[in-house]
Amino acid sequence: MQCRNQKKDKNTKVSVCEKESKLPRPTRVKNKSPEAVQITAEQLLREARERQEPEVLPSEHSITDSTELSDYRLRRRKEFEDRVSRGGRSDVQVWVNYARWEESQKDYARARSVWERALKDHHRNHALWVKYAESEMKNKFVNSARHVWDRAVYLLPRVDLLWYKYSHMEEMLGNIAGARQIFERWMNWSPDQQGWLSFAKFELRYNETERARSIYERFFLCHPKASSFIRYAEFEVKCGEVSRARDVYERAMEKLEGGYEEAEMLYLAFAEFEQGCNEFQRARVIYKFALDHIPIGRAEELYTRFIAFEKQHGDKQGIEDAIVGRRRTL
Repeated sequence: MQCRNQKKDKNTKVSVCEKESKLPRPTRVKNKSPEAVQITAEQLLREARERQEPEVLPSEHSITDSTELSDYRLRRRKEFEDRVSRGGRSDVQVWVNYARWEESQKDYARARSVWERALKDHHRNHALWVKYAESEMKNKFVNSARHVWDRAVYLLPRVDLLWYKYSHMEEMLGNIAGARQIFERWMNWSPDQQGWLSFAKFELRYNETERARSIYERFFLCHPKASSFIRYAEFEVKCGEVSRARDVYERAMEKLEGGYEEAEMLYLAFAEFEQGCNEFQRARVIYKFALDHIPIGRAEELYTRFIAFEKQHGDKQGIEDAIVGRRRTL
């Protein structure tokens, strides 16, 4: 074949024709149908791992004398300090790893110093406080752990986890009075419902029923919602105090705050309570009272439950009246 341009390249001294002749020719695929056995990417990776030679790990070097140990500790501390100085101050995990390494060397004073340095930059990080206190507990420095928890809850009183952990530590140590005192401090901050319920459960674990009842009283004053009253009434039912539970529901109907949804929740729970006590006439009165005080357009669930109640415990006339009332909502 004649080459159209025999001019050679100045650098390589190779003709353009020679370059073209050295280019690989494209391979023509004759059979484009898929193979019977497909090879997946996972299979290729698995085979590559199987062929890979096992990694040879360097043998662990055992430290034989105190001088070598001191050199090792000095080197590791310098590594941690370098990480901190290179921007690790903003990385909480760098501090945590540093402190835990000092603990592993049984140098608890240095570890405590690292924790404190970390808190200067991250005093709003509640997880760091938890790790610090738990490390003191793990190493059996109980008073130091108490001091850490006290500082944490003082600085971050709205973080429920800190109060939970603090009270749990005292309870595990058998310091029930101390745990109770922590709960009382916590309640002064008017926590959410779960905080109050945790306090009540704590008292019930030690059969302090009257203390738990007092907590429930304070609970619904702090959170005058249907769910609060219902929890209180359920507590009284479990204690076998049916009349007390009824009194809770009756007071709730006077003190309840919120919209129609809250009211509906309370009325339904009250009616179910009376049904459970076989006080069907009381339950019927509650249903009718609720239907008189909740707008028809918002009472669909009430009517559904009322019809089911009448079908189970009422007469023909009662069922018809309930169904007629239900049709008005449609």
